[in-house]
Parts: sequence; C-alpha cells; structure tokens
Amino acid sequence: MGRYLIDPRASRFTARAFAGGPLSAMGHNPSFTIRDVGGEVSLDPEGGTEASLTMTVKAASLALTDNVSDKDRREIERAMQEDVLETARFPEIVYDCPPGKASVERNGDGQFQISMNGDLTLHGVTRPHPVTARVFVSGDMLRGSAESSLRQSDFGIKLVSAAGGMLKVKEDVKLTFDFVARKQD
Repeated sequence: MGRYLIDPRASRFTARAFAGGPLSAMGHNPSFTIRDVGGEVSLDPEGGTEASLTMTVKAASLALTDNVSDKDRREIERAMQEDVLETARFPEIVYDCPPGKASVERNGDGQFQISMNGDLTLHGVTRPHPVTARVFVSGDMLRGSAESSLRQSDFGIKLVSAAGGMLKVKEDVKLTFDFVARKQD
C-alpha cells in the first residue's frame, strides 16, 4: 500500500455557494478557494482494491476568489468565517475515509476510480459523505479530482441573507477538489 501526502501548494479545493431569493439576479454565486489543506491518501498503485483518504482543512483559510471590491471581499469573508462557518468555534473541516470504506476500480495503467464512503466533519457535525474520485498515479506522484455537494443545514449551518432577506444563499454548496499527493517512504 502506497502512502501519499497531499501537497497543499499544488492542490486546489474550491467551494461555491449559490444566490437565491427575489434579488438573486443582482447577487452573485460566491466561490472560495481553500488555502490550507493537508492530508494523506493510501492506495496500492499496482492494483489493490483498498484505499483511504484523510483530509483536513483550516476553516479560516477560505478566501473569496470572485472579482469584487475590497470592501465587499472583507465583508463576505467576515460573514463566511464568523456567521456561517464560525471558525473560532470550529477551526477544522475533516474528511475521513478509512480503509474498508472505499472501493477501487482500475481503469487503466495508473488510472483509478475510487468510491469513498467517508465522513465529513463540518461546523461540529459529522455526517456520511460519499465522494467518487478519479485518481492518476505516475511514479511517486498521485493526482486526484472529485466533485461533491452538501446541504448547509445538514451541518447546522445557518443560511446567510442580505437586503432584508431578499437575497439569500441557497442550501447547496458545490465542492471541487483537484489535489496532488507525493509518495512517502
């Protein structure tokens, strides 16, 4: 079984919320990049059937990627950290898929599809969160990508609104992962 550590500088993890309400056409769908992510992937690149993934995100590391004024950026990031994620109370977001909770399908030389039935801990709530990833192994490097979504209320997150409730954030958040991991001895 190969052990790979996620390289945060070479990896990209984004979260996108969607605007709703009567004024949603005037709002935007904010996208955030996660700057502080780490973790470990275990996989047998020679064709094993087991895999695991543990990934930890520092919740306060989310940064708005949208083209908005500095004032709006500060307010959106403040609201996201203080009102939505409550990063002072819940500093980490963790995805944990231990061995035995993932199935590996080999799609070619060094190419895999991994279906994970791990748990996501967000905002102090842990819930099952299935994710399917496409993984490519080349030498000592592993590249993976996946998309997922979650409902904020499933994790006790209150939905934010503006303009007297006329502009609201919808329940679903889309998550996109593109990560690079390097083999460890």
